[in-house]
Amino acid sequence: MPEFEVLSEGESTIELTGFDNWDGGTDIYGIFTKVPLDLYSKYEHEIEAIEQSIKKKAEKIFRTYSGWLGEAVISPELSDNIQGKAYKVDCDELINTLELQKSLMVSVSTGGPKIQTVNQDYKDRLQLISDGLAERNIKNSNPFSDLWEWYGKWSDGSLPSYQSRREHISKMFSPIIEQVKKSKNHASSPVFEEPTGWARVDRSIGEIRLRLVQASTEEQYQAVGLLCRETLISVAQVIYVEEDHPSTDGVKPSKTDAKRMLEAYISATLQGKSNEAIRKHAKASLTLANDLTHKRTAEFRDAAMCAEATNSLVNIIAIISGRRDKR
Repeated sequence: MPEFEVLSEGESTIELTGFDNWDGGTDIYGIFTKVPLDLYSKYEHEIEAIEQSIKKKAEKIFRTYSGWLGEAVISPELSDNIQGKAYKVDCDELINTLELQKSLMVSVSTGGPKIQTVNQDYKDRLQLISDGLAERNIKNSNPFSDLWEWYGKWSDGSLPSYQSRREHISKMFSPIIEQVKKSKNHASSPVFEEPTGWARVDRSIGEIRLRLVQASTEEQYQAVGLLCRETLISVAQVIYVEEDHPSTDGVKPSKTDAKRMLEAYISATLQGKSNEAIRKHAKASLTLANDLTHKRTAEFRDAAMCAEATNSLVNIIAIISGRRDKR
């Protein structure tokens, strides 16, 4: 039963969300449940139906209390500890391991230590290097599974001098190391590397980057879109103030209506003809990000564009709010 699975695996809270003046005044409450991302992805197309089912069942309980239930909201749970790490094998660790492997291969082939004393060190590094290169889609150009195979190569007469062996190893490792360094630079935002200071938004952006790098299946790409949608909701909730940001179409936004909240914020904050171009750009970014988060197809390009649009919008909102001002 989806409702049972959501409530048993998720973490639920009941929060006061409003007040109604009818009949002397009534408090309005909401049930908010955060579930693991994999579970959220599993029931993505049924989330609204599950929310309504939970709401109807909970209303029977609320009848015995003063107040009434306004909504039930299910959202994906975010990691508390992303640490800006985009790969399972850290870039600096991978580069250092590659350099050590390179030095060892040069050393044993130019009069250094005996193979039997260091071969295990070489083999121990192979798995980390293999994992690190694989998750970056970098081909490992080192074909030697141990140092004895490398010995067979240099001793067959094709690499007669120490210099020829050094050059061979350099040509084999240098392109790999350069590609790893590029992947390290690519993992960061090209303009803003510092977090916004909005804790949940920053965790969302960090997890989007992590999952985009690691995704390889349709379901995993869809999960990136779900996280992007949650990020828009989070940034909208943190900056939207109903009294200061009137809805542009007269409809009061719900707590999860990111598009209306952000449109209202942009329109109210960037008023006047002088801000017209900025206002249009911000709204265009919002439209793109919002459309991509609801796109049903899931491939790398869809997920990557969604992540980029969402990250761009978050930075635009952070700039408008003063979060990016130099202190």
